[in-house]
Amino acid sequence: MKIKSILILLILLSIITAFSGCVNEPKTDSSGEQPDAPRQENKVIEPEGTIRVSGAFALYPMMLKWSEEYTKLHPKVKFDISAGGAGKGMADTLGGLVDIGMLSREITQAEEEKGAYWIAITKDAVVPTANTKNPVFAQLKANGLKRDVFEKIFVNETIKTWGQAAGTGATEKINVYTRSDSAGAAETWAKYMNQKYKQEALKGVGVNGDPGLLEAVKQDKLGIGFNNIVFVYDQNTRKKIDGIEVIPLDQNGNGKIDPDENFYDTFDNMIEAVGTGKYPSPPARDLFHVTKGKPTGIVQDFIKWTLTDGQKYIPESGYIVLPQDKINEGLKKIE
Repeated sequence: MKIKSILILLILLSIITAFSGCVNEPKTDSSGEQPDAPRQENKVIEPEGTIRVSGAFALYPMMLKWSEEYTKLHPKVKFDISAGGAGKGMADTLGGLVDIGMLSREITQAEEEKGAYWIAITKDAVVPTANTKNPVFAQLKANGLKRDVFEKIFVNETIKTWGQAAGTGATEKINVYTRSDSAGAAETWAKYMNQKYKQEALKGVGVNGDPGLLEAVKQDKLGIGFNNIVFVYDQNTRKKIDGIEVIPLDQNGNGKIDPDENFYDTFDNMIEAVGTGKYPSPPARDLFHVTKGKPTGIVQDFIKWTLTDGQKYIPESGYIVLPQDKINEGLKKIE
């Protein structure tokens, strides 16, 4: 019985010893101190998801470039981008159909009250267009047209022939084209003639979209229209699209185009004129991202990128970089 008790005691001691060996003693360094626990690195969360975008034709080419470059940095982010006019972009945004609306006009108070949250991201301009074969274009190029003449063509319809417009004896009728879709370009062009005007003040044959309006004038030697500059000039040659001319603005009303008003022949000269203010605003204007409420997540990250690293793609895409104070204002709005 005594031997049995000793055996049981030995077995219990063996079990206790085995368990105590499984417990890890804290490690110490040579001084006997316990070293700091290893720090865990914070994992960077890679942006992922789809960003839906719609709106202004004016911003569409720039948005395509931005989406292409952003996707190179963040392959898990996809874009669904469509152009349908600034009005559609705003409606889609407020209706929750897209994450970002592309806007090429000022945001109204009514839109802000519905939740529109806007950030200016670049700048461009609208120019009046005519056909290369226009019968009086030599006079138009040398003398331009005054603001009130454009108003009498596009709004009042009191100037009906190219001879009346250019001050010649030409009797050919002016064929006026405008935008049929809700467009920032049309709103901007109307406000150039008079700040009280909206798109609805413009008369003429309605054509959908920037490409459609450009093509209508290109096919009609008596046509007049207006377009965003990124559609008027060839990105590669930096010259005007074949078949299209820009009607110079006689800004000081002296009946001729002075040297400081003559910058329409190349895309680069036109961009410089917009950037320096030689070309008036309107029809130069800021372009905007608009969201419903303050952006968050990947949408916030993308918009922040367009205002920082994404700005370097603006000049090569045919747009104008905003002043730094406006960029800083935009960054502050999305923080």
